[in-house]
Amino acid sequence: MSTHSNPNPLAKARIAVLGYGSQGRAHALNLRDSGLDVVVGLRPNGPTWHKAEADGFTVVEPGEAVKGAGLVAVLTPDMVQPTLYKASIEPNIKAGAALLFAHGFNVHFGQIVPRKDIDVILVAPKGPGALVRSEYERGRGVPCIWAVHQDVSGQAEAITKAYADGIGGGRAMIIATDFKEETETDLFGEQAVLCGGASELVIAGFETLVEAGYQPEIAYYEVMHELKLIVDLFYEGGLTKMLQFVSETAQYGDYVSGPRVIDAGVKARMKDVLRDIQDGTFAKNWTEEYKAGLPNYKKLKQADLDHPIEQVGAALRARMPWLQPEAVEKAATPLKKAG
Repeated sequence: MSTHSNPNPLAKARIAVLGYGSQGRAHALNLRDSGLDVVVGLRPNGPTWHKAEADGFTVVEPGEAVKGAGLVAVLTPDMVQPTLYKASIEPNIKAGAALLFAHGFNVHFGQIVPRKDIDVILVAPKGPGALVRSEYERGRGVPCIWAVHQDVSGQAEAITKAYADGIGGGRAMIIATDFKEETETDLFGEQAVLCGGASELVIAGFETLVEAGYQPEIAYYEVMHELKLIVDLFYEGGLTKMLQFVSETAQYGDYVSGPRVIDAGVKARMKDVLRDIQDGTFAKNWTEEYKAGLPNYKKLKQADLDHPIEQVGAALRARMPWLQPEAVEKAATPLKKAG
């Protein structure tokens, strides 16, 4: 199903997908539906082993999956990849095979130093696994970014594009990058804007309103709940669509107050965050934190979970059943009588 005119370099290759989480499952199903030969490599009797079997895949231990594979796709969490590489991939991957990542973190920061006799490539869909799968099933695809870090076969680019095609990316758009750009921009986006920046902005807004004497419930709706409406407009049509759909009052407030909150100081601190990513400080700290058993990570996560906005939010979300469509469906299903 390649969208390129040349023969598909993966047509006769066995693809080992290691990991069967959100992305792993979507990639494996899409590749198989594109007519490719897929085997899934997982820890024996792990939570996803039976799921992959139920989906009709041959499931074996990672090392076994790697043996004889023409392409090995590493779709496990970042922090388990170095051990997985040492134990299961490095001793088993055949010379000339391709090792594929969906995020360049470990290769870029030297946590994994791939063997010199294999291709090292990257394909990263710009959407969650569920979307990668559902768009493929609709005959469409999610845009992907791709990169070649090491080309031993002389076919690394063609193999990378064929993989992107196999998961549906070629139906949408594929954008060339490199491991450095993909890794550093991905980490920056998460830290400065998408996760770190957005959550801190919401919490600061909530605290400002509550400390000024407003009801926590009203504050929650204004600074967290309604954020989805704005993000959806950004997602669908950028700043243009957002400005088209909010009131003139909201627009004027945006223009005069937005820069007061997100000022030049914020941008300067964003540059500090980017510098820590670029020089390896963040990767070093995160790797050490993981090896130490995540003490700070757990403490910081618990602080977020214990914040008053979460206590208020949980109570309010319980009154909005449309936020949990599965629960609504379950409630609407009549209970079967016993016997």
